[in-house]
Amino acid sequence: MAVYSRSRCREWALQFLYQAEFSGQWAPEAVERFWSHFQTEGSTPAYLQELVAGVASHLDELDAFIVRFSEHWRLERMTIVDRNLLRLAIYELLYQPQIPPKVVINEAVEMAKRYGSEASGGFINGILDQVRLSVGREV
Repeated sequence: MAVYSRSRCREWALQFLYQAEFSGQWAPEAVERFWSHFQTEGSTPAYLQELVAGVASHLDELDAFIVRFSEHWRLERMTIVDRNLLRLAIYELLYQPQIPPKVVINEAVEMAKRYGSEASGGFINGILDQVRLSVGREV
């Protein structure tokens, strides 16, 4: 069985969340179908499943954090990439205490630079740092 890094699982989770916005399918079976496009053998990585399930089950709470800290931006006006990167990273900040906030934020900013717009990195960094401070996580 292959072992995948958390970084790679985050990328797949972002791709799945992007897809789920359009399809409306967040169920574990949808994650399995998504995964089958990458691998024909082996099971879906546990961390990918955990991220997707966590974001799906805490979606309202995660969106509330985004709305609270994104001044002059409505959630629906954000790009799908930025919105889902924020959901993913905020989930990790809140529910993955074993992962240092610096790692979560850095990974999100790097993915924003890769998959988002020119301004996405700074936008994501600013919001995540405010979330980190509000929940009392040290860098």
